[in-house]
Amino acid sequence: MKLAVTGATGQLGRLVVEGLLERTAPQNVVAVVRDAAKVAGLAARGVTVRVAPYDDRPALEAALAGVDRLLLISGSEVGRRIPQHRNVIDAAKAAGVKHVVYTSAPKATTSELILAPEHKATEEYLAGSGLTYTVLRNCWYTENYVRTVETAKQTGAIVAAVGDGRVASASRADYAAAAVAALLGEGHENKVYELSGDYAWDFNELAAAASEIIGNPVVYKPVDGQTLIDALTAAGVERPGAEFAAALDANIAAGLLSGVTGELSALIGRPTTPLEEGLRAAIS
Repeated sequence: MKLAVTGATGQLGRLVVEGLLERTAPQNVVAVVRDAAKVAGLAARGVTVRVAPYDDRPALEAALAGVDRLLLISGSEVGRRIPQHRNVIDAAKAAGVKHVVYTSAPKATTSELILAPEHKATEEYLAGSGLTYTVLRNCWYTENYVRTVETAKQTGAIVAAVGDGRVASASRADYAAAAVAALLGEGHENKVYELSGDYAWDFNELAAAASEIIGNPVVYKPVDGQTLIDALTAAGVERPGAEFAAALDANIAAGLLSGVTGELSALIGRPTTPLEEGLRAAIS
């Protein structure tokens, strides 16, 4: 069975490919990338490397030839994901791919999460494609807060507009293990999994974890959204980026990333990685 992973040079994609190589032969794995030079090591290990950007439909179709199951890792270019994802899905169908696994967002079809609309559109397109599919609705990555911890090392504070909001994060390694399970396992056809960490932490707990990692006290300083935008723009962040960050914080404050489902640990057969452990691994 031939298994393909798009975005195989990315942080999640690399982990998925390594997870597949632990459980199947290299000749069964296809790494779909934009830059083959970044995965020369994989090619040397026997992995098939094919170059196909999400914007290049003909290249995608050629890259997916002979593939049985595909992991479509959502694109990183917010605002361009819908046409890019449709390209991949259309190419998969034309190439004869039998099953597509897609990395989505929590409750994508009903959530007010600022990132949800593009995932909602992709899920709906995939469901209507005629292909069998598995949707992995990944909650937040613990690694998203590495920069927060690094900043706290200099400032002694974590500044956010999340109020008392909680985040049910898990590590990229946890989500990668779920993708491997969905690609290699049976019985996942046309199913949607709401994946999250086993515990939803608040930002006081994030500050406590940062304190332990840094070795110095860190405190959480809650602010309102406008104050956060002003602070970020003063630090050199472009205003659209600052407003996006404030909108994400508002989503957290509203509880949109706090759902603990147990589906991730069930899928990977072990507990998810605790917050401090995940941060330590990412920082090291």
